[in-house]
Amino acid sequence: MAYLIVGGAGYIGSHMCLSLVQAGQNVIVLDDLSTGYRDAVNASTFVEGSLADVDLLDRIFTEYKIDAVMHFASFIQVGESVREPQKYYQNNFINTLNLLNAMVKHGVKKFIFSSTAAIFGEPLYVPIDLAHPKNPINPYGRSKWMVEQVLEDYDKAYGLKSICLRYFNVAGADPKCRVGERHEPETHLIPLVLRAASGKMSSIKVFGRDYDTPDGTCIRDYIHVMDLCQAHFLAIEYLQSNGKSAQFNLGNGNGFSVQEVIDAAIKVTGKSIQVIDEARRAGDPARLVADSSVAIKELGWKPEYPNLHDIIQHAWAWELKSI
Repeated sequence: MAYLIVGGAGYIGSHMCLSLVQAGQNVIVLDDLSTGYRDAVNASTFVEGSLADVDLLDRIFTEYKIDAVMHFASFIQVGESVREPQKYYQNNFINTLNLLNAMVKHGVKKFIFSSTAAIFGEPLYVPIDLAHPKNPINPYGRSKWMVEQVLEDYDKAYGLKSICLRYFNVAGADPKCRVGERHEPETHLIPLVLRAASGKMSSIKVFGRDYDTPDGTCIRDYIHVMDLCQAHFLAIEYLQSNGKSAQFNLGNGNGFSVQEVIDAAIKVTGKSIQVIDEARRAGDPARLVADSSVAIKELGWKPEYPNLHDIIQHAWAWELKSI
């Protein structure tokens, strides 16, 4: 099959491209390199450009016989989305509409969308299942939920079949250390903790130790990036065999606290990590954990790296490579 990977120079997209190329698939990457890296692209064809360029999209779908599209080209920082909502609605929603319209025009009917746990808002209960109410509380989450709703309409009107994969916290790196996580600025806990371990940062901050959790720190659900890529493979197979759209939550189903992450990082790295305790951040729920049972049942998804130690070990190998 021929895949168009939008955002293939970014963290998750680069791992997905690597997985597809290893499986012998034809991969075309479209990325504007605003947050991605050219040297992270594993594909025979790379096109530098933006989803805002509708003429470029038309040329890509005309030149290449594309069987399926995977979309990783969203902005993802919650705080920034509150400060700059225009940026998020333009890129995450309007630009995605450009992509979907090009697919409809050229008869491409298979779409895998990187959605997010942020569509649920403040959790009413955990683990969060597919039936949980959708009430996003920031522009980032709303922009993703808007796309999910559009996809339902495009399925009914145009027969465009989609799978929305709702990620929780993606972490880790390619076990062979060929690609890894690179965000500037970095906002994710595990790479920040590892930067403190490697000496790139002097300390790591813990925001709140008085939550209703066993150790008082927030619990989050971490999924290894390669297990996420496996879910994308299975999602395409699902579309091919079932021919119907669907949504799935993806996480490890257990969750690890901030302190557990720090303790595991100390064990993996053998380094001391200075921790600074800060007050709670507004809007941080005590627990965010996914119910991935439907993905396990319907997709046959079985994460290979559910252990926090493995996730951190692979991320640490990547961190050492960047020193």
